[in-house]
Amino acid sequence: MSVTSNLIRHGGKILVDQLKIQGCSRVFLVPGESYLPVLDGLHDANDIDVIVCRQEGGAAIMAEAHGKLTNDVGVCMVTRGPGATNASCGVHIAHQDSTPMILFIGQVDSSMTDREAFQEVDYRQMFGPLAKWVAEINDIERIPEYISRAYHVAKSGRPGPVVLALPENVLFNTAAVADAKIAVNVEAKATIEDSNSMLALLNKAERPIVIVGGGGWTAQASNDLVTFTEKTGVPVATSFRCQDYIDNSHSHYIGDVGIGVNPKLAESIKTADLIVLIGSRMGEMTSSGYTLLDIPNPTQKLIHVFSDSDELGSVYRPDLAINASQKSLLNLLSGMSLEFNTQWESWRKQLREDYEAFHQPVLTVPGNANFSIIVSELSKQLPSNAIITNGAGNYCAFVHRFYSYKDYRTQLAPTSGSMGYGLPAAVAAKLEKPDVPVVCFAGDGCFLMHGQELATAAQYNAAIIVVVINNGMYGTIRMHQERSYPERRVGTDLQNPDFVALAKAYGGYAELVEHTNDFEAAFERAKKQQCFSLIELKVDPEALTANASLSKIIKDSIEKLSN
Repeated sequence: MSVTSNLIRHGGKILVDQLKIQGCSRVFLVPGESYLPVLDGLHDANDIDVIVCRQEGGAAIMAEAHGKLTNDVGVCMVTRGPGATNASCGVHIAHQDSTPMILFIGQVDSSMTDREAFQEVDYRQMFGPLAKWVAEINDIERIPEYISRAYHVAKSGRPGPVVLALPENVLFNTAAVADAKIAVNVEAKATIEDSNSMLALLNKAERPIVIVGGGGWTAQASNDLVTFTEKTGVPVATSFRCQDYIDNSHSHYIGDVGIGVNPKLAESIKTADLIVLIGSRMGEMTSSGYTLLDIPNPTQKLIHVFSDSDELGSVYRPDLAINASQKSLLNLLSGMSLEFNTQWESWRKQLREDYEAFHQPVLTVPGNANFSIIVSELSKQLPSNAIITNGAGNYCAFVHRFYSYKDYRTQLAPTSGSMGYGLPAAVAAKLEKPDVPVVCFAGDGCFLMHGQELATAAQYNAAIIVVVINNGMYGTIRMHQERSYPERRVGTDLQNPDFVALAKAYGGYAELVEHTNDFEAAFERAKKQQCFSLIELKVDPEALTANASLSKIIKDSIEKLSN
């Protein structure tokens, strides 16, 4: 779109024109009277797909998932007050997952501020800790400036969310104002000195491990990572819920470092003599509660590559800090002539064997439905480009452990651990990639956080497949409850609806599965549907984790407390 200088438009039209210039192709929203001019601007924006959601939390999650999937800015629009508070979960996810996103919030008329007007909130205070930048546009002529800055901030350095409040009077006003130009990519790039310094430390190591993660990755960066590990022979692990950054079947992949980490991998990280963090913050989940690396001085030598200098040295003191994007460093390394280190071969092979053993499904579990076998078989049957989404809960540990991700950006899951993420994320993924299979895994508690977005899936014919793992409780909380206060269960039991009937009421296809052997045929039937499908998988509450039953957790806790 060309830059204009003399077109008189209302504020909503100016804002939408800026989104078009920046390449926005889709917005997720719940409408509100506080930003009617923006909705009016979208009426004629034929190149922007408007997705109307059922709750602002679902809309914000869809925008975040869109940003994560496309590596571009996800855009969400909500009304003031309760609309904004509902959407805050998506902003928090985008912050902790380093996802580029902009949340637009309708705001009270500027003449009414500081009176506690209807649904008035100070969004700078509310979203200050959650977003990279929070602002309110109080001058219609500055709308292009603010949108331009929002795109630059959301995508630069460590990507993240931006929140912009839009006072009603600014949107309804008219002005002739020049449009901003398209935002430029701002990237901290690695130098040859950076790569040489990294290789010098790496070549001295006897037991190195590379851990990759964080935001700002691309398919090319993933390919360059594979080239780098194949040229050098270094083993690669992925941080929490970043398993799709390298093909899990690759002989140099050694597993994910997150919740339910392979104990052997955790021990290997502790005994490694060099850890190379590329894009990963090595936060609480990836570090097993900050136990894998000592703080502030790790026992292992540490190379930390990160796009934001504020992160380097903030928790772990690195032996080498490289303030650069992983894209630029890996691209540089992949193009270099590197020497394959045969001394690491036995170390890497042992790590890989440990991963493969841990990756095998658990054959004996309580109940008739073995979720580990179901996930493992799905992993074999689905094409490499199938997108898997999930929220939070004990069921996720089965997905992370037994599913093998093959292609880049086929895992959409919140590193923030937000329940309810899987369903909205699946809808966003299917809208972006309609020809790709999209499967959402959700626990019974997790699903009902944003289950109403099945209506959005139906409205836009997003033919996702949802697998609801129903054990009648908030499983993760129950597990922790029994470990800390055994046999004192409070607040974790769930009385669920008929999930099959619920899905059918929304206009989808649905089945109930209670036995492992029945799942494959049910899934095949779901794949053939032209609408969304839901499979309710009834699992025994005893099958709480892949390693221990609910009864064993209680028994072990009682014995521990009695000693």
